[in-house]
Amino acid sequence: MQMRSLFAGLFFWSLSTCVWAGSEIPFPADWKNWESVSTALTGIGALPGCDADVSALPPIYQETVETYCNVRPEGPGAVEILVDPAQTAVYSSRAGGYKDGADMILRLKDLGVLFVTGHHGGKALYGVFKEDGTDITSAEAGNGLSAGVCRECHSGYSAFCVEGQCGSRR
Repeated sequence: MQMRSLFAGLFFWSLSTCVWAGSEIPFPADWKNWESVSTALTGIGALPGCDADVSALPPIYQETVETYCNVRPEGPGAVEILVDPAQTAVYSSRAGGYKDGADMILRLKDLGVLFVTGHHGGKALYGVFKEDGTDITSAEAGNGLSAGVCRECHSGYSAFCVEGQCGSRR
């Protein structure tokens, strides 16, 4: 009887991990109260369209445009960077040391999509949500909405990224 319960528990656990696979960080319900920060990206106002020649840009920007063009073929459009008000000093320092929880968002305004970066135990975690909190983080890497794609880019460019925070200043 106990063995049957153990197998049933394992079955339902494995099923739930498949159903809820996706985001590694909870949706920040208070995101609308977060601070909008000025960056080189927000200064432009939008990511380049998918037909733009970005070959002269650094590789991280080329990959960023390619990734977000997988989300929306005509280009991601207007962007905004939001930071949890409790994390702005850490964000401004660009030295890492984030507390546990969600702390940064790349908001694709035209799509109503939030790319959330958070931390747990010093490790960067990722999730993709609609503005209403619907988790649209894909378990598959092919559409640009997976936590793995976020991690690959955010950890693959150490000259630009520190603990999941990417930008041209370090």
